[in-house]
Amino acid sequence: MSYNEKMYALGSKRSVIREIFEYSKRRAAEIGTENVFDFSLGNPSVEPPCEVADALCALLTGEQSAAVHAYTSAQGAPEVRRAVADYIQTSFGVNISPDYIYMTCGAAASLCIVLRAILNPGEECVVPAPFFTEYRVFIENAGGVLVASDPLPGTFQLDLSDLAKKITPNTKCLILNSPNNPSGVVYTDETLRALCDLLKKRSAEYGHPIYLIADEPYRELVFGGVQVPYLMNYYPDTFVCYSWSKALSLPGERIGYIAVCPEMQDASELYLAVCGAGRSLGYVCAPSLFQHLIPHIIGKTVNLDIYEQNRDLIFTALTEYGFECVRPDGAFYLFVKAPGGDAAAFCEKAKKEEILVVPCDDFGVSGYVRIAYCVDRERIERSLPGFLRLAKAYALT
Repeated sequence: MSYNEKMYALGSKRSVIREIFEYSKRRAAEIGTENVFDFSLGNPSVEPPCEVADALCALLTGEQSAAVHAYTSAQGAPEVRRAVADYIQTSFGVNISPDYIYMTCGAAASLCIVLRAILNPGEECVVPAPFFTEYRVFIENAGGVLVASDPLPGTFQLDLSDLAKKITPNTKCLILNSPNNPSGVVYTDETLRALCDLLKKRSAEYGHPIYLIADEPYRELVFGGVQVPYLMNYYPDTFVCYSWSKALSLPGERIGYIAVCPEMQDASELYLAVCGAGRSLGYVCAPSLFQHLIPHIIGKTVNLDIYEQNRDLIFTALTEYGFECVRPDGAFYLFVKAPGGDAAAFCEKAKKEEILVVPCDDFGVSGYVRIAYCVDRERIERSLPGFLRLAKAYALT
């Protein structure tokens, strides 16, 4: 055979999210974009803050304009890593230096690098459900085994008793995504402290650290004053994987970073393992222009009020129609229980209303669908009659 069968399988069948997104493009070509209500992809609709365009123009027209397209150091430009380290120290009180920051092509690359840096073949990575579908691909590609932990029903907070059962001597790491994709849930401070206490206890018991990987592309996307704790302050054996894709509406630019907690056991060696993993994967020198942008816009966000208003609009309408939804405190997703219990069947029925949502069986929780409400408000408003007809068809209202 002339190709790798595993890679062929990944390439011949896209993720369920991408399959629906590609369907939406074909359908839009047939009946018009305005007639398709695509809630499949977490593709931000809010414009980046004006500081982004201003800084890019200055970088592209300044005296050093040629330099912004040149290679940087493999782990990122020193001044950019300094800006990231300073921001972490100022914002979260962690005394971290640029020597523990690695610039990446977004959070997906960050996760792939960290997993490759720490996992040996057959070691386990515990992932609380629901989880982003590509985690399985990333973990297995690094030679690891994904072990899913069931959430608390209804709230979708962490179930610490289930996590305690899933963490074994073969556990190498745990990925935590808060605010969560696909549920929009923000894990509570109390729960996170208890989780970190559990990890400390098990690490001591097993004689090796269990690493905590904080996947944080949605960190700033929270509503109503909700706070997202910075896990390095609770647990030293933590990696933070971050992306500016969501906070600045720059998903296609693929810029993010890995932060290795300086208090981590063997932190310097683990940072070198991160550098080695980035090298082995070909993820050296993240996009230069957008690296150089970061010191000018770090700490800025899009207008989050727009997402909060979208959240309130669609959550209120769907719950009034009789749908059972998890109230999200962050991100820009609504997690909805599929009427009848069959998520795939509900999604097919929704297609008849030109409403495209994602079945979540591949997210580790069956019987739910994800609605990405990071679209313009008018699209949500125009979709609501279709959702109401679906509710009536299922006798919800």
